[in-house]
Amino acid sequence: MATILSVSGSPSPTSRTARLLRHLDNRLRDQGHDVTPLDVRTLPAEALLGADFRHPAVVGATALFEEADGVVIGTPVYKAAYSGLLKTLLDLLPQYALTGKTVLPLATGGSTAHVLAIDYALRPVLSSMGAAHIVPGWFTLDKDLTAGENGTLSVAPGAAEALAEVTDTFSRLLGGRTAVLAHTG
Repeated sequence: MATILSVSGSPSPTSRTARLLRHLDNRLRDQGHDVTPLDVRTLPAEALLGADFRHPAVVGATALFEEADGVVIGTPVYKAAYSGLLKTLLDLLPQYALTGKTVLPLATGGSTAHVLAIDYALRPVLSSMGAAHIVPGWFTLDKDLTAGENGTLSVAPGAAEALAEVTDTFSRLLGGRTAVLAHTG
């Protein structure tokens, strides 16, 4: 099956965005994919903010993008756009780092006022980086995500169904077997 890079652009160590991605990573693994998580916040700030293209962590992250068949990009929405942390990583990648890749953009936020951040802020950047196909993404409200103390995540039923649909579409495009799961929470 496909190799997938699952990128969290959240700066928070207790991020609902990162937990959501790890939750969806499991669904993609169940469908036969090899999924590698990347939390951008774990990369050295000096390398990201100093645009150190040769830093081993940046070189390693770039290699993960090169090796991936598909990329899931998740970000919290701040001020109607994707996170600055994600922006610093995307700026360090080669111009066409997503060439030939299928990309699933996901976002989380506190208000439906930010639902268009995927289409108006993130999608144009992903497109300019050469993505072969950007599947319709999904914006999930923070209130639909409940984090458990042990790192687990519960997703409200309506949001869970929508996330399952976009994740399964992404998987199908990469050649995965779509699991029929009644409940992803």
